[in-house]
Amino acid sequence: MKHHKVVLTLALSLATASWACAALAQDAHPTATRQLQLSAFGGVSGVFTGLEGGKNFSVTAGGDLGLPPFRGLRPTIEIRGTYPADHGLIDSQKSILGGLRVDFLLNRRLRPYGDFLFGRGQMNYGLTGYHFDNYIYSLTTTYIDAGGVGFDYDLTEHVAVKVDGQIERWGSAPTASGRIFSSAGTIGLAYYFSFDPRHRR
Repeated sequence: MKHHKVVLTLALSLATASWACAALAQDAHPTATRQLQLSAFGGVSGVFTGLEGGKNFSVTAGGDLGLPPFRGLRPTIEIRGTYPADHGLIDSQKSILGGLRVDFLLNRRLRPYGDFLFGRGQMNYGLTGYHFDNYIYSLTTTYIDAGGVGFDYDLTEHVAVKVDGQIERWGSAPTASGRIFSSAGTIGLAYYFSFDPRHRR
């Protein structure tokens, strides 16, 4: 629980800093905004699995379809997957999630966002399995609810740096409550596809 609180605090701090930077940004001229926006992203993630201090180094990738903006907000449909590059000493987690993201269109370069995602995941345990309540678990599959914050910062017209933090609730876990809460921090790149060069994001 302590690890996911640290990640959540960091992610909220990053989002707050994004708002502050945007408020101070000098380049605040209004620009035309695309009605639809398609992007893809990928990055590396540090994951605290929530089970006895388990940790994973993972790869996260996904795509977003931004819908027409309204009052400085852009609702976005997102899908993302996370796959462990290592299997961890306790457990490893892989997942596929989808849901709604909301982008805050503050200026040309910086866009903080918040999201709510859900989907399915699989936890694999060590070579000898995970011992709990007189059972030995080799893997479990379960539903996941997730929420998080992050931001994209443009490097070019098409490429942006992505910083992202997520908290995930896994059900059907080998714990007394039947749930675990994992946390993940991701840094990577996003690519924005261009359909009309006259319009920016």
